[in-house]
Amino acid sequence: MQQTFIKSIGKQSPKWFIIDANDQILGRLATKVSLTLMGKNKKTYIPFLENGNKVIIINADKIRVTGRKNVQKKYYRHSGRPGGMKIEKFNSLIERRPEKIIESAIRGMLPKNKLGRIYFKNLTVCKGDDHKYASQKPIFL
Repeated sequence: MQQTFIKSIGKQSPKWFIIDANDQILGRLATKVSLTLMGKNKKTYIPFLENGNKVIIINADKIRVTGRKNVQKKYYRHSGRPGGMKIEKFNSLIERRPEKIIESAIRGMLPKNKLGRIYFKNLTVCKGDDHKYASQKPIFL
């Protein structure tokens, strides 16, 4: 018999986690969230299956970085047109769209395939304290 057998783990309801980003360092928060989204903290982790964890991050505008990254770190985007490169520094982006900073850090730590895109859809980042998932009864991480 040359086949791999994976015992069915059954249909599990997704676990909802909530993380407060107040005074947390960006990279350390992103690693914790990416591991939770992938389910590497579960004993039923299988690398090629989606496990169903969902993560809510609140207080995204109060995230911090170490060193001089708040002055030196740049975010790039391109429209696809000639001369369409837009460059924005960390300080101005955190005032305008703080969710984008956390999302880009976490997206970089997820797999670059279909499964990574599924994981990323299970992430919600909120600017302030309030979120619309209180009825899911999320667990604080």
